[in-house]
Amino acid sequence: MGKVRIGFVGVGGMGQVAHLRNYVTVEDCEVVALAEVRRDTGKLVAARYGVPKVYGDHREMLAAEKLDGVVASQPFNRHAVLLPEIYPHVRRVFTEKPLAVAVKAGEALVRAAAKAGCVHMVGYHKRSDLATRYARQTIEKWSASGEVGRLKYVRILMPAGDWVANGFLGHLNAGDAAPALPGEPPPDDLDERTANEYVSFVNYYIHQVNLMRHLLGEPYKVTYAERSGVLMAVESASGVPGSIEMTPYRTTLEWEESALVAFEKGYVKLRLPAPLASNRAGTVETYRDPGEGRTPERLSPTLPWVHAMRQQAMNFVKVCKGEMKPPCDAAEAVEDLKVAREYIRLRFGK
Repeated sequence: MGKVRIGFVGVGGMGQVAHLRNYVTVEDCEVVALAEVRRDTGKLVAARYGVPKVYGDHREMLAAEKLDGVVASQPFNRHAVLLPEIYPHVRRVFTEKPLAVAVKAGEALVRAAAKAGCVHMVGYHKRSDLATRYARQTIEKWSASGEVGRLKYVRILMPAGDWVANGFLGHLNAGDAAPALPGEPPPDDLDERTANEYVSFVNYYIHQVNLMRHLLGEPYKVTYAERSGVLMAVESASGVPGSIEMTPYRTTLEWEESALVAFEKGYVKLRLPAPLASNRAGTVETYRDPGEGRTPERLSPTLPWVHAMRQQAMNFVKVCKGEMKPPCDAAEAVEDLKVAREYIRLRFGK
């Protein structure tokens, strides 16, 4: 297979600064077209990044281009409407998280993708961070060997902070307004206030919901939802407890997301950078204390200067080439929506 031919659907915001600017520099990838409903902005972005074809919407692009993959960076309430129109035309699709608004809409997307024979990679970029990958490999090794005892606890801390980290520097906008586009409505089984709480949780904390499963290495259920919205407790399929702390404090010039994966005789600590911070991975520390007179060991590897969004782009290109499976596909992403819905039920009783 030669260079992977990628088309973009949406380059107004995150599609431009989080994704396009990475894909145009990825080896074995060629961004050949983009579709942007704001035509002037689309032309401006295409000129900056050397994209040869610009279309007014996804239908025009899909009818005219033969693509190996589509990056559709859209608000998540657009997915249920937009993606069924894309799936039949391309073998690989990438979207941002979450998969959809409601569980049933997410399940419908999984069925539609399967029917069309399309692989849908969902953009949980933290799984592509090199520090997360190192942490996950260590957890798998320790769990298999039993060298530090059994896995006892996973804690994720996610304070609100500066997630942008100057990532919108150089953002292009021609000033043309976007037309109103159809989208998935709020969940019909919740009143307006509770639906707003659910959508807010899904929008902001679904990354941590997904990361919890990734670090545990197995499914989990919500066991407790504190009423103010700071704490969620979970239990994995094998009985390992965990917690997600959601903005117990806030920062303005920092991003302090972290995870602790505790074993009987050691731990893995993970710290992740702001989502749009460039050219740096997270950090990871491992600690083993075998006891019986043996010397404890603390390690913190030096990782390459590759940030998660760029690694994610490289991973999607590999998915398009058939060299790897998606770090997270649509079928797993439905499970995040189910966790979110159960959290809201426990928190609000609805």
